[in-house]
Amino acid sequence: MGIVTSQSFKNTVTTYLGFAVGALNTLYLYVFFISDVYYGLISFILSTATIMMPLMAFGVHNTIVKFYSTFKTKNSLNSFLTLMLFLPLALIIPIGLIGVVAYDKIADLLSQKNAIIGNYVGYIYLAAIAMAYFEVFFAWSKTQLQTVFGNFMKEVFHRIGIMLLLFCVYFKWISVDVFIASVIGVYGLRMLIMMLYAFSIRLPVFKFNRIDRLSPILKYTFLIILAGSIATVILDIDSFMLGMYIPIEEVAYYGVAIYIATVIVVPSRAMQQILQPLTAQYLNEKNKVALEDLYVRSSQTLFIIGGLIFLLIVLNINSLYETIPAQFSGGLIVVFLISMAKLYDCLMGCNNVVLFNSDYYRVVLLFGVILTILTISLNMIFIPKYGINGSAFATFVAVAVYNTIKIYFVKRKFDMMPFTMDTGKVSLLIIVMVGIFYFWEFPFHPLVNIALKSAMITLMYVVLIFKMKVSEDISALIRKYLKVK
Repeated sequence: MGIVTSQSFKNTVTTYLGFAVGALNTLYLYVFFISDVYYGLISFILSTATIMMPLMAFGVHNTIVKFYSTFKTKNSLNSFLTLMLFLPLALIIPIGLIGVVAYDKIADLLSQKNAIIGNYVGYIYLAAIAMAYFEVFFAWSKTQLQTVFGNFMKEVFHRIGIMLLLFCVYFKWISVDVFIASVIGVYGLRMLIMMLYAFSIRLPVFKFNRIDRLSPILKYTFLIILAGSIATVILDIDSFMLGMYIPIEEVAYYGVAIYIATVIVVPSRAMQQILQPLTAQYLNEKNKVALEDLYVRSSQTLFIIGGLIFLLIVLNINSLYETIPAQFSGGLIVVFLISMAKLYDCLMGCNNVVLFNSDYYRVVLLFGVILTILTISLNMIFIPKYGINGSAFATFVAVAVYNTIKIYFVKRKFDMMPFTMDTGKVSLLIIVMVGIFYFWEFPFHPLVNIALKSAMITLMYVVLIFKMKVSEDISALIRKYLKVK
C-alpha cells in the first residue's frame, strides 16, 4: 500500500482543495452572483453531459487501464494505444450528426418543463466530448502510475476557472450567456492540458498494426460503455429527471445538497485513481493475496475517513444552511439520504475496480441494467410526489441495492469481503457520535459553531480511531503527521 497511500494522500489533498473551491462556488458564488434559474440550468447541462460522458468515451478510459499491462511488445502496445485514441470518434461523430439533423426535436423534448433548456442543448454535447477525452488522457497517465497531476486537473482546475468566471459575472464583465459558454470552454481547456501532460509522460506512436486479442478488447469496450453509463446514470439521473419534472430553480437547490454530501467520497475518488491500475495488475497476474489485502485495507481506510466527513457534514448541516439563502434549506433531507449513500460507497473500497477489471464485468452490467430501470422508475414515482426529497430517496435505495449486490457477488466469485470486526467498531463509533453531537449547538454565529463543533468532533474521532487500532494505514498516517507514538 506504499504507493497507494502516498499518491492517495496527495490526491486527497488536491481533491479537497478542489472541493473547497467548489464549495465556495456552489454554496455562495453561484447562489449570490446568478439567478436560481441559471444556476439550475448550468447544473442540468453539466449533469446531462456527465451522463453522456461514458458513451462519448466509448469505454476507452476503462479499457486502457485494464489491458495496458497485458501487452509485452512496443509494437503491440502502440497499436493498442492508437486504437484507444481514435475509438471514441466512432460514437462522437455519429451522435453529432444525429444532433444536427434532429436538433429541434431534441431541444423540444428536453425543454418541455423548462423552456430555457432548449437554447443550450448544443453545450451538453460539447461538454460531454471534453469530459470524455479528458478521462481518456487521464487513463493514459494512470497506466504510468502517475495520477497526482491528473487528479488536480480533474478536481481543481475547472472549479478555479468557474470561480473566476463567476466573479466576471458579478463585476458585469461578461453576461450570464457568455458565462455558460465559457464554462464549457473551461472543460475544453482542461481536456487539452491533460492531453499535453499525458503525451509528455508517454508520447503516442501511431501504429495501425493488427492487435492481438482484439475481439475481447472490443467486447469489453462495448460492454463497459453500458456498465460505465449505468454507474453514471445511477449517480446523475436524478438531476436530469428533476429538470424534466419540476421548476429548474429547484435543480439548483438539489445541486447544493448533493454537492455537500459528495464531499464524503473525496478520499475514495482520490484513492481510486491509483487503485485502478494496481487492481488491474493484480488481476492480470492472478495475485489473489495482494488483491484481497488491497480490498480490505482500502475499505477500512475509506470508511474511516469517510465516516469523519459524514459526521462533520451531518452534525453541522443546520448551521451551514443558516449561512445561505433560506430557499436552499429545503435540501436538508437530501443531504442526509445522499450522505448515507456516499458513506456506503466508501465502505465498498476497491470493489468497483475489481469488478470492472475482472472477467465478470458482464454480470455487473446485467445488475446495472436492472438497477438503472429501478432508479428511473423510483424517480418517476417519487419526484412528482416529493420533489427533490423523493429523488434523493430513489437514489439512496438504488445505491444501497446496487452496492449490496456487488459486495455479495465479489464474495461469491473471489471469496473476499471488505468487512472485518474493525468495520463494526467504526460503525458503532459513528452512530454514537451522531447521538452525542447532533443536538449540541453553541450559541454563536453559525460559522463559529461549525468551526468549534468540527474541532471537537475531529479530535474525539481521531483519538478514538487511533486508540481502537482499527486500521494500520490510518494509524501510520496519524503517527507520521501528528508525531504521536
